[in-house]
Amino acid sequence: MAVQFAKRMQGLKGSEIRELLKLTQQPQIISFAGGMPAPEMFPVEEMKKVSVAVLEENGRAAMQYTTTEGYEPLREKIAQRMNDKNQTNVDKDDILITSGSQQGLDFAGKVFIDEGDVILCESPSYIGAINAFKSYLPNFIDVPTDDGGMIMEELDKILATTDKVKMVYVIPDFQNPTGRTWSLERRKKFMEIINKYEIPVLEDNPYGDLRFEGESLPSLKALDTKGLVIFLGTFSKIFCPGYRLGWTCASEEILSKFNFAKQGADLQASTISQMEVSKFMDMYSLDEHVESIKEVYVKRRDVMLKTMQDEFPEGIKFTHPEGGLFTWVELPSHLNAREILLKCLEKNVAYVAGGGFFPNGGRENTFRLNYSNMPEDKIKIGIKSIGEVLKEAMQLAGATK
Repeated sequence: MAVQFAKRMQGLKGSEIRELLKLTQQPQIISFAGGMPAPEMFPVEEMKKVSVAVLEENGRAAMQYTTTEGYEPLREKIAQRMNDKNQTNVDKDDILITSGSQQGLDFAGKVFIDEGDVILCESPSYIGAINAFKSYLPNFIDVPTDDGGMIMEELDKILATTDKVKMVYVIPDFQNPTGRTWSLERRKKFMEIINKYEIPVLEDNPYGDLRFEGESLPSLKALDTKGLVIFLGTFSKIFCPGYRLGWTCASEEILSKFNFAKQGADLQASTISQMEVSKFMDMYSLDEHVESIKEVYVKRRDVMLKTMQDEFPEGIKFTHPEGGLFTWVELPSHLNAREILLKCLEKNVAYVAGGGFFPNGGRENTFRLNYSNMPEDKIKIGIKSIGEVLKEAMQLAGATK
């Protein structure tokens, strides 16, 4: 069949993580692959009461269209929560409700990127963002990082010498995939550089509320004095991903363009989902719910890191995240994490190989582990199995040198 697709489809392929998740649905698989919240933490019983309350109080409105911007009481709550948690100074008119923060990533591409434009991102960066931007045919430059995140001297150097940079995409808090968090000093330096070049910034913040240790830091949006930062938030990691609710917070000039993109995509996010999440925040404490999630996740993180320390062979590095969902593993350069994954799958354990997190490829000696989804006993078993495969791989590599 001689169907001619748009040129933008040539570089697109299914998300490596999503394809892997199909495999990990098998009950015998211990999966550290997806960024999956713990399902036992979903407030199912509370949401039964919330759903009844929404339908009894305003059922017809809940089933009707609403504005593209989103349900006003929810936008008010989001703005207040951002001001409390992210140290911003925003109000409801700065908020657009989206179908998950992933939709905000797609809208950023639609609003800012022409074919051949340059996007800067951390090296590595979130694979879902890379895939969202790719359909708009940009060129990527991944800025070098260290244990503290993006290296500001490298960013400044790139911006000083590179034309056509349209946007910088970053995750300063508990980054996906590395779990790294930027210091306050680095955030301030970043905004100083951004203000000098006046480049829009997409600040992705899915995990910022999930801090286990250390001091809470202001978002880049809180440090923004020129309206250059677009903040993406979501309820997926702190509440329930199935509601598919996120938000974009930006200046009026930028947010209006996102609003147009939303009208062309799906008109609005689900009315009843928005009303139910807002009603939950009326009837219960979202802060208490988040604290209960953090109590579970910090224990799982500690078990994973301790088991890795005990079971992984020498010469393997991994991050110690202060929050969020992920740790990042770096193998000796001669090992390939994709090949090792195949051996791990034989032992019914899965992770995500790291190569896909680099927009221009490379670094196949890395992988990402998620600790939020599996219970502690399975974390111990799964990490021990990965350790066994790694020891075998390193012994074999040593024998063939």
